[in-house]
Amino acid sequence: MRIGEMVRRTGVSERLLRYYEAQGLLAPTRLPSGYRVYGEADVDTVRRIRALLAAGLTTATIGRVLPCVRDNGPTLAPVCPDLVAELRRERQRITHAIRDLQTSQSLLDEVIAAGPGEQ
Repeated sequence: MRIGEMVRRTGVSERLLRYYEAQGLLAPTRLPSGYRVYGEADVDTVRRIRALLAAGLTTATIGRVLPCVRDNGPTLAPVCPDLVAELRRERQRITHAIRDLQTSQSLLDEVIAAGPGEQ
């Protein structure tokens, strides 16, 4: 399928599909004319990329994780031995980022509360 059909099937813009390709996450075949041609497996790959991005992983991490996950019903399951350890590190990074954001939110709440009331 061409890029327009891929956009329709995945809901991902042409620009993002090209970005995923530039990041090494997606590798469509190319016609002699330069047009990209995607297969059914690419639809699943885009779905996995979107799920991993929604989980807070960077595209660099997804590039390492993507070859090591398989569909397990509605979720993804690891198949490489080292993947779980890497995902635990990513989860720790996200936990720290959440904590930092909560601290920032609390500080803003204090500043707002100390200011004049809304009028």
